[in-house]
Amino acid sequence: MKYNAFKEHVRHLPLISSGMLAQLSPNTRTLKVQLSEWKKKGLILSLRKGLYVLNKHDRSLEPSPFYLANQIFIPSYVSMESALAYYGLIPEFVSSIISITTRKTCAFKNEFGAFNYRHIKPAAYTGFTSIRESENMSVLMALPEKAVVDFIYLNLSEFDTRDEEIFEKSYRFQNCENLDLKKLRAYAKYFNTHKLTDIVEAFIKKAIL
Repeated sequence: MKYNAFKEHVRHLPLISSGMLAQLSPNTRTLKVQLSEWKKKGLILSLRKGLYVLNKHDRSLEPSPFYLANQIFIPSYVSMESALAYYGLIPEFVSSIISITTRKTCAFKNEFGAFNYRHIKPAAYTGFTSIRESENMSVLMALPEKAVVDFIYLNLSEFDTRDEEIFEKSYRFQNCENLDLKKLRAYAKYFNTHKLTDIVEAFIKKAIL
């Protein structure tokens, strides 16, 4: 298959996966070799093994970093600093996209940036919603309260129940007055960790009440 023919077939898609190749050509082995050659020429970009996008000039859709984060490692949802910054709960710009998964902790880096995935147990894999971004793409994003709990849980060794200033001084939480206290406490219970429950109560006392 010529590149121009391939491009016309996939340019309207946000991503190209190796699973799609059988729909494009009866000879998937040859097409995989061509993908490798097109990658070397910069015509397609690799997100991870088996997942690609067309180069910037040829693609008609521009997938967002959050959308890519969902697709690079499944299942996952955007959370922690990435979600906290999205909701305005911390002021910092977050350079890498941080997501939660029930699979192993891992990381990927490509032309779109750095994508980090943190493992939690399946029982706590909840508290996220689908948000609609540009190009009508859906992204799985932690709810504000779950992003807070995920962040505290995965940094639990850094917290001390006696240090209430850590929320404002070290992590600079802000705009927390609209967080739902019941949701914060409920999401903390999914992890079944006493220290987490205590730290979440300290967070409520300092950052919200």
